[in-house]
Amino acid sequence: QVQLVESGGGLVQTGGSLRLSCAASGRTVSTYVMGWFRQADGKDREFVSAVTWSGQTSYADSVKGRFTISRDNAKNTVYLQMNSLKPEDTAHYYCVATPNWKISGGRFARDGLYDYWGQGTQVAVSS
Repeated sequence: QVQLVESGGGLVQTGGSLRLSCAASGRTVSTYVMGWFRQADGKDREFVSAVTWSGQTSYADSVKGRFTISRDNAKNTVYLQMNSLKPEDTAHYYCVATPNWKISGGRFARDGLYDYWGQGTQVAVSS
């Protein structure tokens, strides 16, 4: 089993930045895909970003150029640097992880492929 604990959420003004962290425990996740989904009130959950064990990254079009995902395998941690935040980025952000072999053909946005989910951290962007 893998436990994921997110941190770094909060309230920020439009144009501001936040850095989310997700620490994994229970087993090493160096060979896992790790990533982030988000869900705003009244909306469906959506893919934000993911990174493979080798550093391949994927981003939703809505965050490309503003968000950067990275990982530190030695610390079993994945990060999401969020810059130029907009009110529409307001959501509950969830960290996810799944064995690398489950994500084939670039299907990073398929939430059903992720085995492990954190409890999430809230991000609010004021206008």
